[in-house]
This record gives sequence, structure tokens and C-alpha cells, in this order.
Amino acid sequence: MSNSSDALFNFCLRLGDSNLVLGHRLSEWCGHSPILEEDMALMNVALDLLGQTRVLLTYAGEIEGKGRDEDKLAYHRDAFDFRNVQLVENPNGDFAQTIARQFYFDIYHYLLLEKLSVSSDQTLSDHANKALKEVRYHCQHSGEWVVRLGDGTDESHERMQTAINDVWRFTGELFTDTEEDEVLAASGVVALPSSLKHAWDQQVSAVLNEATLERPLDVPVPAMGKAGAHSEHLGYLLAEMQYLQRSYPDASW
Repeated sequence: MSNSSDALFNFCLRLGDSNLVLGHRLSEWCGHSPILEEDMALMNVALDLLGQTRVLLTYAGEIEGKGRDEDKLAYHRDAFDFRNVQLVENPNGDFAQTIARQFYFDIYHYLLLEKLSVSSDQTLSDHANKALKEVRYHCQHSGEWVVRLGDGTDESHERMQTAINDVWRFTGELFTDTEEDEVLAASGVVALPSSLKHAWDQQVSAVLNEATLERPLDVPVPAMGKAGAHSEHLGYLLAEMQYLQRSYPDASW
């Protein structure tokens, strides 16, 4: 692949892997969320993310040109080949931790898709315009929970503030520019991640203010997950997610 093709391949992996891993984390709440309605809501978000993953990993396989389809890329890569941001691989923790993680990612995801909707790459543009409708709901859902918990009881406020603080350190990677981002931005395919930071800050701060929560201070974070450096949590997640395909390669129903 050329430098631009390689950069586009890795960008599709980065977003596709992030959606896939986050969707799997949300699926772990099935049957365990606070109320039945939330059980259904989280599963719907997970399914949305899975559908978006399929588009991105299929496109990545086409760019790569080595015969790997969405299933091969999802189930037959090791952790160091995944390009998801570290934010999404963190364990669920309590419900507040899950909501904080989702809230941060949702707003970033929406802003990213807004930029991709006018991408010079037609496949990414078409994907973004369709996915925006889904992610708009994701933002509303997680944002409302942040307000409900933050401006609720003393205990829910404390738990939500703790979650907001604990998860914040993983948000810096979302806005870290890589050489691949610069290659793609130069040709109008994507916007630089750093260009999304101001709008993200504004939207996050507005919700936190409504929730009577304090915004944590920024801390510099390198592009760890984007470069294939992950926590031990991803390895355990993939062991569970990939078990069937690894045990019975190319099995069909």
C-alpha cells in the first residue's frame, strides 16, 4: 500500500476497532443494568456500534487488498494489531464509570463523524452521514445520564464525579494527532483530531455544568492505543470475544 492507503487503512481500523471494543464492553451489561429499559438502551447502542464497525472493517479489508474481511479483522488479530483508543477498552466498573466513558466517547465520535460527513473519501462520507443519526442519540442518552446522576442524590453525585475524574485521563488520546492523521488531513479525508478538542470541551463542559459536576484538568497523553499499545484489559476482552472463531476457524452456521 502507498503511504496514503496505509494511513487510510489504519484510520479505518482505529475507528472500527474503537467501536467494536466499546460495543463489546456495553454488551457485558446485558441483564445487569440498573433497569430493564436501560438494558435495552445499552444493547441498542452496542448494536449501532457493531453495525458501524462492519462498514469500517470491510472498507479496511478492501484497502488492504489481502483478502481479509470484517470477520478476519475482528477475530483473527492479536491485541497489538488493534488500533482502538485506550478509553474504550477500560472495564465497565460501576454504572457511573460506564456512563462517563460513553459520554466522553460519544461527543468525540459525533464531532468526528460531522467532519467525516464532508470527507473527500466517498465511502467514509456515506458512512458518516448514516452513522450521525445513531450517534446523535448516543450523545443524548449518555448526556442525560450524566445529568441525572450528577444532579441526583448525594451518593449518585459522588459516584458520577468520581467516574468523571477517573476516566478523564484517557480522553487526551482522542485528540492526539499522528503522522497518519496529517497525511489524510492534507488530502481532505479526515480532520485532525486536535481540531475537535475545542468543540468537545465546550459540549462536555456544558453537560457537566448542568449536572453540577466539576470538569477535571487536562493531562497530556500520547497516542497509545492508536499505536497498538494497550492495557491488559484488551487482551482479556479479545480472549472472550474471539474464542469461538479461534477455536473453530471459519465456522459457519
